[in-house]
Amino acid sequence: MSTWTGLLFFLLTVAGMEGFAYVMHRWVMHGPGWFLHESHHRPRTGRFELNDLYGLIFAVPSIALIYGGLQGGGWEGFAWIGAGIAAYGAIYFGFHDVIVHERVRTRYLPKSSYMRRIVQAHRLHHVVNTKEGTVSFGFLVAPKPEALKAELKRRGRAGVRAPTGSVRTFAEK
Repeated sequence: MSTWTGLLFFLLTVAGMEGFAYVMHRWVMHGPGWFLHESHHRPRTGRFELNDLYGLIFAVPSIALIYGGLQGGGWEGFAWIGAGIAAYGAIYFGFHDVIVHERVRTRYLPKSSYMRRIVQAHRLHHVVNTKEGTVSFGFLVAPKPEALKAELKRRGRAGVRAPTGSVRTFAEK
């Protein structure tokens, strides 16, 4: 396989992972996988939360594909696809855990309209602390915050976390 073909598989995989992540977040994490994901919609009390297990779960196919494509005797395209999954995981970690949830402290402030939009959309997702009633399940593609706020209002703000004293909710930041 040529390097250009491999890069195409890699880039298509990174792009396709957004759709996969949306489906997993919407119908698995907020469905039968809520028992792990619920920890992510509650205040974290330690360094880790049960939801972090999803990162390990999603790393398994990436590792298997990379190994199969490089060492396991499988089609070499598997390595490019596995690398695309790993790259999406790294992008997700940087965006979700570092920028949005500040699990690693930085001085980064979103300045571009795109970054402000996806950060605010994800924060609006987190104002709901129940399994149902949330909005915005994507990570790199998100509806406009105004539309998300209107949808939360239309739903009667069911499950929306109550403000605690002077602490602002994610949506208010």
